[in-house]
Amino acid sequence: MGARIERVVTSGVFSLDGQDLDVDNNVWLVGDDREVLIIDAAHDAGAILDAVGDRSVVALVLSHGHNDHINAALDVASAAGAEIALHPADTMLWDAVHPNLAPHIALDERLGFEVAGVRLEVLHTPGHSPGGVSLHCPDLGAVFTGDTLFNGGPGATGRSYSDFPTILASIRDKLLGLPPPTRVLTGHGDETTIADEAPDYGAWVARGH
Repeated sequence: MGARIERVVTSGVFSLDGQDLDVDNNVWLVGDDREVLIIDAAHDAGAILDAVGDRSVVALVLSHGHNDHINAALDVASAAGAEIALHPADTMLWDAVHPNLAPHIALDERLGFEVAGVRLEVLHTPGHSPGGVSLHCPDLGAVFTGDTLFNGGPGATGRSYSDFPTILASIRDKLLGLPPPTRVLTGHGDETTIADEAPDYGAWVARGH
């Protein structure tokens, strides 16, 4: 069987700036029956590892450093024997959760990941956080946007280290130019497509922060 995309939904608490919110997160797996790449490690290491099964894990790639996307990272990586990849601009967010171990791989746009015969390209898409990234997989017609772009608009920016003009620029310059049928696979909630989101960009700009 060729490369495929699988979703694992986990539930837990997102803590930032003194607030605790109950959230459901999407954890994405890209691979085949032999190997897999994990995108984000939210809340429940057991559920993620159950979905991985006995497959080899190429890497655990984190879309950004907010605690609800990384709080199971050490347990998942340790059990799977995988390296953790995070953009260094989110080091301060990582250190707030995991101060005693640094990620193994520093993400930047020169990197890509090969798994099950397909390639995922790293796009730096800051705004929700300084080190936010999206992963574009042209072979599967999908982009994994973390909390940069959701079904219905950009990710939240009313918190520490976030910036609304920056997230709009990331969406405009890195995401909306992808082929319109591209599936947008988000960090929370339902998927969408570039074609569905692009017409609303002007309204997001007009809305402001």
